[in-house]
Amino acid sequence: MPIAKIAITCLLLSWQLVAQAQKPVIAIIIDDLGNKSADEQAINLPGAVACAFLPHTPHVKRLAKLAHANNKEVLLHAPMQSMHEDKKLGPGSLTIDMTESEFVKTIQESLASVPHVQGINNHMGSLLTRHPGHMQWLMQEINRQGDLFFVDSRTTAHSVAHMVATENNIPNLTRDIFLDAENNAAFVEKQFDRLLKIARVHGSALAIAHPYPDTLKVLQKRLKQLDVENVELVPVSTLLKRRQGNDAWQASLSH
Repeated sequence: MPIAKIAITCLLLSWQLVAQAQKPVIAIIIDDLGNKSADEQAINLPGAVACAFLPHTPHVKRLAKLAHANNKEVLLHAPMQSMHEDKKLGPGSLTIDMTESEFVKTIQESLASVPHVQGINNHMGSLLTRHPGHMQWLMQEINRQGDLFFVDSRTTAHSVAHMVATENNIPNLTRDIFLDAENNAAFVEKQFDRLLKIARVHGSALAIAHPYPDTLKVLQKRLKQLDVENVELVPVSTLLKRRQGNDAWQASLSH
């Protein structure tokens, strides 16, 4: 066998062994935090559940500080214009009719309202995330801010946010599954099973959920059972590094 083919075979085997040796991992983001004092229940979930806070909300500063103290990653849950005009965005909203300076100022003020921010994900945004120009403004500001990652909540299949973030060399992920698109415990249980299946097949999976009572009840139970499932809950940034590492392996095999 030619030396080049032997080298490629060895690389493939090495990558397969690494992938097999890694325990499947999941990350979970709880969105829409900051409006209610009761959101503290989400922050008290076991393990490295990330907390995404709406800007300028009544309890954001206290709860974001509490999340940080509890070793939870803190995200800005940036409100972005939806295709559905009846849905109110609230303070810090980013809309299609903004000028670049208005857009950037709004992001800066939103980031300043949430202590200990490590990343950004979008709240709604089925209209705004499909516009490359506005996503470019967002990613440029993320780069100016420094060490932030971006998560595309993917509220539309037409989102270009992930693509534009990648073009701007911003560490980024796309949501794999919503745990509570239907607000009842049976649906959340089914979606959690799907989350574990995705992680086992692909090595990792990212879920988004909300601080609904049924969701929190299911997560309190299921997160304590992950050792039995042989799946690990990790911070979003850790999942991001895992995926970047696997992408690097695959890229090396293609050359």
